[in-house]
Amino acid sequence: MSVTAARGARLTDLPVLLVAVVWGSSYLAAKGVTTERTVLAVLVLRFAVALPVLVAAGWRRLRVLSAVQIRGAGLLGLMLAVIFLLETYGVVHTSATNAGLIISLTMVFTPLAESRVRGTRLPGSFMAAAGLSVLGVALLTQGTGFSAPSGGDLLMLGAAVARTAHVLAMSRMESVRGADALSLTTVQLGGAVVVFAVLAAVPGGGASPWAAAAGFGAGDWVGLLYLSAFCTLFAFFVQMWAVRRTSPSRVSLLLGTEPVWAAAVGIALGGERPGWPGLSGAVLVLAGTAWGRSLADRERVAATQKTAVVDGAAVPEEAAISAGAAAS
Repeated sequence: MSVTAARGARLTDLPVLLVAVVWGSSYLAAKGVTTERTVLAVLVLRFAVALPVLVAAGWRRLRVLSAVQIRGAGLLGLMLAVIFLLETYGVVHTSATNAGLIISLTMVFTPLAESRVRGTRLPGSFMAAAGLSVLGVALLTQGTGFSAPSGGDLLMLGAAVARTAHVLAMSRMESVRGADALSLTTVQLGGAVVVFAVLAAVPGGGASPWAAAAGFGAGDWVGLLYLSAFCTLFAFFVQMWAVRRTSPSRVSLLLGTEPVWAAAVGIALGGERPGWPGLSGAVLVLAGTAWGRSLADRERVAATQKTAVVDGAAVPEEAAISAGAAAS
């Protein structure tokens, strides 16, 4: 790589790293603006702000989606709705630090699930990294002492499993192959918003979006707009720009620092004090997921080189990365 190209890649890395920081801060932002009664209302409002921008930006490509692609993306949207619900209810009932670190288990769950689906075996070093991450989560959820994990911790663990299922579904569903990342994400978000709106209208679903909006103070609106503008729109468009200037793998590696920022923001800005068991667990989670991600990336590159000639119809990694902008 030439000096000019290397400098250009580093300049591209900076906004992508900022996306990782923004995603890491999203857990504390969501915690600050959401209560158990306003989860559905906040989700409707957050994506009602972002969705029109995505529709306007990708209208031409949205119009050429086939009915089969729309149905497939709609099904993925239902899965995305489950992820959002688990994450948002989870972050209400646990710390932002725990939420950001537990959800990072997706990095090790996904290669594990892929290996089972494909009937392949992961190296023992990856299994060691996965074990390190799980041990870290076990310690992390103890906080300042040893006790059962909170309900919020378990919801975040469920969200990590749901994210894994979502990524696998995107990569294997024939109906969405060939759809560009922007259109795919827009339809998924639209489907998720419909789910949230229907659930919010059911008696007992908590505050309506309108009632929640009427009760928001200035700080609540700042938090909501931050989630919509930065954690969704900014993150998505930076990824779309970055993968065209460098590579999906490079972007994915930088975005993998999200749990580091989640822990840093939760402790520095949220005033969270996980205690020694929690801090030890956080270190193990970060080490395990970083190690596991690097091993999985090597396996993926090797597999891609072997199958690139015969499997050109695979869903681009760009689409899988971009879905993270919606799910953070």
